[in-house]
Amino acid sequence: MGKAARKKGPKKKDGAPKKVREVFVGQPFEGLAAEPELIALREFVPSATVELPLKDTDGRKVVLGTVLPMAAAAFVRSDGQAFVGLQVQTRSTDVSRDIGRSIRWALEAKDGDVLSVPDTITPGGEGERLQDLLDPAAELDVRMHTDFAWWLPEGTEAEGEVALSLERANGAIMPSERLGTGAYWVDAGEKAHLRWVRPEPEGKVLQALARLSAAGEIGLGEESRYAGSFRAHGLLVPVWDLDPEAHAREWAEPAKQLGERLDKALASLDEEPLNAAERRARDGLIGRQITIR
Repeated sequence: MGKAARKKGPKKKDGAPKKVREVFVGQPFEGLAAEPELIALREFVPSATVELPLKDTDGRKVVLGTVLPMAAAAFVRSDGQAFVGLQVQTRSTDVSRDIGRSIRWALEAKDGDVLSVPDTITPGGEGERLQDLLDPAAELDVRMHTDFAWWLPEGTEAEGEVALSLERANGAIMPSERLGTGAYWVDAGEKAHLRWVRPEPEGKVLQALARLSAAGEIGLGEESRYAGSFRAHGLLVPVWDLDPEAHAREWAEPAKQLGERLDKALASLDEEPLNAAERRARDGLIGRQITIR
């Protein structure tokens, strides 16, 4: 048999299913006003909940939580309250669709049901995304917690694997507080940090930070230092080291002022390109990538 015949191989039968290539979605929450909050809750906030402003719930409310018992994708408590988890071990190429499928499961599940892992088997184009279920302009009313007691209906005690999971989860919590949209203070022990998920394009954020850095305005005052940044789900997350002896509320006003300076710097970029000193500062910031894991 000649080379040409060997390369061609047998012809596919008409009607045979075509292989669908999964496309990785690098910015899964794009288009949602709550994008920075969702990224923060998924990546580094330890214990928090938010009632999802769903378009149509058929009467059942769904609460989005950072971590669920045994890192489940979703579950319905014995009192009928449905929860969907953000921090799960298994994921597909589109986190938004994973969450959307988990929400749909929670809306239809019975009391006591548990979805251990999100649905990553159904073909990628099938199933609702979070963008299909939420009002894109809706903000999230985040509720912070010091433990994971919200896993249980009020007045009940954890047993078996749930009790062990609860104990481990409570032991791993680092004190955290929300300072603003996508902005969270965390006490990591030797240092405290401000992690701030910014909604603007990464390049714009870096330029604005460079402008502040060159002007000596990138910090939050004494006992603070710009540490670097990391990427999460398509957005940039700048990080500052803070004095761990100071309480979170002491950084609320400095963070607000920093946000105002950053917004002003962002607004100036279109009419005023970076000068030489600011470009050098930007190059330095680009090299300061960090990891929180």
